[in-house]
Amino acid sequence: MSQHASLKISALSDWLPDASLPLLIAGPCGAESEKQVLETAIALKKNTNTRIFRAGIWKPRTRPNSFEGAGSIGLQWLKKVKAETGFLTAVEVANAQHVREAINEGVDILWIGARTSVNPFSVQEIADALIGINIPVMIKNPVNPDIQLWIGALERINQAGITKLIAIHRGFSSFKKTKYRNDPQWQIPIELKILFPDLPIICDPSHICGKKNLLASIAQKALDMDMSGWMIESHIHPEKALSDSEQQITPLELSALVNSLIVKKPNSHNKEFKNRLEQLRILIDEIDDELFQSLAKRMEIAEEIGAYKRDNNVTVLQIKRWENILTRQLKMAESLGLSEDFIKEILEAIHKESIQKQIQIVNKISITDLS
Repeated sequence: MSQHASLKISALSDWLPDASLPLLIAGPCGAESEKQVLETAIALKKNTNTRIFRAGIWKPRTRPNSFEGAGSIGLQWLKKVKAETGFLTAVEVANAQHVREAINEGVDILWIGARTSVNPFSVQEIADALIGINIPVMIKNPVNPDIQLWIGALERINQAGITKLIAIHRGFSSFKKTKYRNDPQWQIPIELKILFPDLPIICDPSHICGKKNLLASIAQKALDMDMSGWMIESHIHPEKALSDSEQQITPLELSALVNSLIVKKPNSHNKEFKNRLEQLRILIDEIDDELFQSLAKRMEIAEEIGAYKRDNNVTVLQIKRWENILTRQLKMAESLGLSEDFIKEILEAIHKESIQKQIQIVNKISITDLS
C-alpha cells in the first residue's frame, strides 16, 4: 500500500491480480431483464477480455418517468451472471440503502456516479455506510468540471477505510457546444493523475461520447494518456435498450473496438529514441526558461503602466485595449497553427495577472498616501 497526499491506495494488482491492463469493464447501461443481462454477459465472456461486468440497477435520471433501472431484483440477475461467467460484478450506488443491498447480495465492486459525486452529503452518506467493509469502490468525476469535488469524493470514501479505489473519467457537463455528450476536459484527469500517481484512473468513453461512432477515438486517447483501462457500455441489442441506446455497442462491436486500439508503452529501451527524446526535452526546457523570463519582463512593464495610469488618474481596466490584444493575437495564433482555445486561455491568464499587478501598484500607493 502506498500513500500520496491525502489518499491511501492499494495497488490494483493487490486486489485484482489476474486482471491484465488495460482493464476492461463492460455491460449494459441498465439491467432491463434477466434475459438481457445474462445474454450480454455470456456474449462478453465469449468475445472479449472483459474482467468486470457492470450494470445499472438503480439509475438516476434527469426526468421522471424515464427508465430508472430494474431495482433490487436486478441484483439477483447479477448473481446469475457471476455464477455462469465468473465475472466480478459492479453496480452504481447513490445512497446508503443501495450500499447495504448490493453488499448483502454479493456485488463485488461499487461505483459512485457523476450525479452523486457532485454532492458531498450523498458521498458522505455512502462513506458512512462503508465503514468496516472491505470492498473496491470506483468514483466517477462529478458532472461539474471541478477537480476538488472529485478529490473530495475520493477522500471521503478513503477515510471510511476503503483503499481499493479507482477513479473514472466520464467527461463533464459544459455550456459550449461540442461533438461529445460530455466534454472530456482531459486536463482534469491529467491533473488528478499528477496529484495521485498511484490512483488507477480508467476512462468511460460511452458517457463522454454519447454516440458509438466516437468511442474508438476516445478509448485510444485514454490509452495515450496512460489510463488503466475503460468502462464501456455494451448491450446484446443496443437498438432496443431502454436507456442510452446510441452510446451502447454489442459485445462483438466491443471486441472489434478493443482489438483496433494500440497499447503504448510508458517508456522505451531504444537508446537512439532515448537520446533524441532527451535532446528535444532540453530544447523544451530552454524555451520554457525564455517564456518565463519574457513573462516576468511583461509583468514589470505592466506594473510600470499601472503607476503611469495612477499618476494620470486613468482606470486600470481598458476594455478596448484588451479586445485589440485578443483580436490581434488570435489572428497570429491562427497563422502559426495554434489552437484558438489554447491561446485565448493563455492570454486571459496573462491579462488577469497584469491587471492584478496594476491594481497592487495603485492600492500600495493609496494605502501609503492614507497613512
